Amino acid sequence: MNAEIISIGDELLIGQVINTNQAFIAEKLNSIGISVGRMTTVGDDESDILQSFAEALATHDLVLVTGGLGPTHDDITRTAVCKFFGTDLVVNEEALERVKGFFEKRGLLPKKINEDQALVPRSCTVIQNHHGTAPGFLFERHGHHLMAMPGVPFEMKAMMEGFVLPFFAHKASGLVIQHRTLKTTGIGESFLAEQIGDVSTLFGPDDGVTLAFLPGPTGTRLRITVRAKSAEDARKKSQLVEQRLRSKVGKYVYGIDEEELEQVVGKLLQERRLTLSVAESCTGGLIADRITNVSGSSNYFERSYVTYSNESKIADLGIPSALILHHGAVSGEVAEAMAACARMKSNTDIGLSTTGIAGPMGGSKEKSVGLVWIGYSDRGGTLALRFNFGDDRRRTKERAAQAALELLRRKLLKIEL
Repeated sequence: MNAEIISIGDELLIGQVINTNQAFIAEKLNSIGISVGRMTTVGDDESDILQSFAEALATHDLVLVTGGLGPTHDDITRTAVCKFFGTDLVVNEEALERVKGFFEKRGLLPKKINEDQALVPRSCTVIQNHHGTAPGFLFERHGHHLMAMPGVPFEMKAMMEGFVLPFFAHKASGLVIQHRTLKTTGIGESFLAEQIGDVSTLFGPDDGVTLAFLPGPTGTRLRITVRAKSAEDARKKSQLVEQRLRSKVGKYVYGIDEEELEQVVGKLLQERRLTLSVAESCTGGLIADRITNVSGSSNYFERSYVTYSNESKIADLGIPSALILHHGAVSGEVAEAMAACARMKSNTDIGLSTTGIAGPMGGSKEKSVGLVWIGYSDRGGTLALRFNFGDDRRRTKERAAQAALELLRRKLLKIEL
């Protein structure tokens, strides 16, 4: 069984609202074995909406529509659905009682425009809205289904989980679709692909397995997708492909699915009962922000120094002024000193540091924009690694923070740098 997701609203087309509904719906449909073949975004134009309905139902078993069911003049999805299926609107008494109850709970009286939310297409199956005022509705034509839901995310999610998934689970093809994502960092997409080599060594053409490379500013995600007759079969196939991938590029894999690098290093620090302090210059506190986004980070994170100026490096960390004068603030020597001083002043097991030129100004022939030194210090020694993250200021900061956390991960796991 395949599906198309149609999102309706001018606000989506002009970039005013980020469409998170599509990702949620697609993930949930995949979980019951329904493949999403296409996602379409349409503005608040009736002819465009009708055309999208016709194209989607002609090529897909299931069409899920979100948006345009509100009470205002630009909410035209309901009218378009009626025109498409050749029906009119009637009052649904249960929906009307829900609308009235919705306002009564808030000490308000519904207006006619609110009560009109209880008008639904005559020949549809009505899906009650337990979190808002606009019901959803389901049509079937020649074995194809169209389901319209509100665009408000928590209202849509409740309908997906309360009605759509249970209703269509038994209608799906019988295939189970599973995704497994390996998150890598510290290696570019093309180099990663080169190390992995021919994917035919990972899985066969008839195994129902695909591998996608999803590059981002701080790393590349490897998404394994498996289609199988059972969840257990899918799990075994996915596990085998993951093992083969890890045998080729395992040192770069830091997490799976939604796991973040700061969660990984936090768990490692806690398991080893180690403490961490950070001295940041070019990243401006971004590393500390990521570390402290993890609940329980107070168990291993002691403090952070944001020493942006040379004066603060000298005054707050105790870096010798002669060291900065001789090597420059952006240097391996200063990065090492920052990490070591942060560790010793905080009395922690590990010190981590960053110093660099985020740009767009400040670069030179010897030290270009994007140059970052990352320092690491523990009781066994101190080191610094040199990077160049390009000329975009924000991206340089994000990449530097990621590289610092990755350096920490590899040191904790004793992985080759």
